[in-house]
Amino acid sequence: MKKFLQLLIIAITISACKNDPKSPISPSEKNDSTTIMDTDKKEIITTSIYPESISKVFEAHGGIDQWHKMNSLSFTMEKPNGKEVTTTNLKTRAELINTPTYTQGFDGKTLWVKEKDNIDYQGKPKFYKGLMMYFYAMPFIVGDDGINYKETEPLVFEDKTYPGILISFEAGIGESPNDTYVIYYDSETRRMEWLAYTVTYGKEQESQDYRFIRYNNWQTVNGLLIPKSIDWYEHDNKIPTEKRNTVEFTDVILSETILEQSQFLRPEDAKEID
Repeated sequence: MKKFLQLLIIAITISACKNDPKSPISPSEKNDSTTIMDTDKKEIITTSIYPESISKVFEAHGGIDQWHKMNSLSFTMEKPNGKEVTTTNLKTRAELINTPTYTQGFDGKTLWVKEKDNIDYQGKPKFYKGLMMYFYAMPFIVGDDGINYKETEPLVFEDKTYPGILISFEAGIGESPNDTYVIYYDSETRRMEWLAYTVTYGKEQESQDYRFIRYNNWQTVNGLLIPKSIDWYEHDNKIPTEKRNTVEFTDVILSETILEQSQFLRPEDAKEID
C-alpha cells in the first residue's frame, strides 16, 4: 500500500509538470512576436518584440500598437519653390511627393518622376524616396522588421546626458542597409530628443560621419506624439554644435484610412527611374 501511494504521488507530480504553462518570454530573451494563451481564463497575452529601452520610447510617444493601426500619413513642408506635400501608405510604403515643379511617386515597385512646366528635375529620386517620411515618422519607423537594436554611448549636449540606442539593419533591408541611426532620448520623459544618422548612398562600406537632428517640438495626432518641426544641427567629432536650419510640418494627417493605390501609379508622361 505504501509503495502504491508513492507511485501515485510521483504520477500526480509528473502530470502537474506537464500541464504547467510556460512562463512568458521576456523581450531580452526573444526578438519575435510570442503569443501565450491561458486556456482556463481564455486570455491572450502578446509579449513585446522590442528591447525595453526602445519599447519605453515608443510608449512615451503613444505606443507602437497605436502606430500599427495607422495606414496613411501626409504632411506638408515649405520649400524655396513652394509647398512640398508627401503622402505615404504606411503599410506598402507607396509614396507621392508633390511639388510646384515636379511630382515623384513610388507604387511599391516602380519609382517615377513627372516634371512640370518643362522644368528639369535635378534631384536624386532614389535617395529622396521615403527620406523625409522616415525622418518624420521617428521613432516609430524604427519598429520595422529587419532592424537590430543595441544600447550605445550616450550623447552629452549642453550638460545634459541622453541615453542612446543604436539602430542597424539586417542585410538586404532597404536601399542602404549599411546606414545606421542612433536615437537619443530624455531619460526622464523617455521621449526621443535626438537622431544621429549616417548616409552611405547604398555603398557597401559603413560611414562614421554622423549627422544630427533634434526632435524637441512635438504634436499629438490620433493619439501619437509626432514632430511639429525638427532642427538640423552642425556637428563636430560626432557631437552636435549649433542649429543649422528648421523644417516645419503642417497639414499633418495620420489616419487608419487606406489610400487608393491608383494615386501612386506612374502616369504615362512620367519618367520611370531605374
